[in-house]
Amino acid sequence: MQLGKIQKLKIVKEVTFGVYLGDEENAEEKVLLPQKQVPPNAKIGDAIHAFVYKDSKDRLIATTHTPKLTIGQVALLEVAEVTAIGAFLNWGLEKDLLLPFKEQTRKVVKGETCLAALYVDKSKRLCATMHVYEYLRKDSPYKKDDHVTGLLYEISHNFGGFVAVDYQYSALIPQKEMSNQCRVGDSIQARVTNVKEDGKLDLSLKQKAYMQMDEDAGRILKRMEECGGVLPFTDKADAEMIKTEFDMSKNAFKRAVGRLLKLKKIEISETTIQLRK
Repeated sequence: MQLGKIQKLKIVKEVTFGVYLGDEENAEEKVLLPQKQVPPNAKIGDAIHAFVYKDSKDRLIATTHTPKLTIGQVALLEVAEVTAIGAFLNWGLEKDLLLPFKEQTRKVVKGETCLAALYVDKSKRLCATMHVYEYLRKDSPYKKDDHVTGLLYEISHNFGGFVAVDYQYSALIPQKEMSNQCRVGDSIQARVTNVKEDGKLDLSLKQKAYMQMDEDAGRILKRMEECGGVLPFTDKADAEMIKTEFDMSKNAFKRAVGRLLKLKKIEISETTIQLRK
């Protein structure tokens, strides 16, 4: 009998408050399925697909309801309550799922959603964790240049942004591709730049170079219009200043400025870039 999984069990005993389920390999181990969940006309020997977890008194119990999360899966769950021992998540069963403080990658609040995986703790109880990296799948159907949607669940200053594509596939936005605007919990649209040998995805928030150049040029024009038609620096400005002002690399900025020059949208002096009249 497997805790945290949906499994095929047989009715081995009937009682007034429900039926007991067991498996063929271990006849001694039984779990209660409460009467309100017993299918009509069910009898001893019938097989039932049930999820096994623990009730509020830490006893094994079965349910025919399907939880939003089982062992080995990752799902987006709503925070039902925050208490002194941790947060509790709504996972579709009568008893909410505990998310201990030590398993939170950030402080969560009631009503928000968080990405979580299910595990069995040292006390043989089911708990949730926001440390989902090892639980994410590496068999995505995506290939290079596909566009995907994902949840940014962790940011590392060394590696970049860790993303759960479709809330289930492992992906990374390398540090050099990260935007200053990215925040943990953001839903992001990205392009697959590489599928690694182990199946993990590398992502970019940018379009292909020729498409990105037009997009960047549009952002520069918009900013110039907001600034009265003048930028107080040129494409020779410090890379950090360009990153701060436009959230793009110096090379991307120079390509976009070159594009605008070619289209005769701007003029460049020694210290400024101006819109052409």
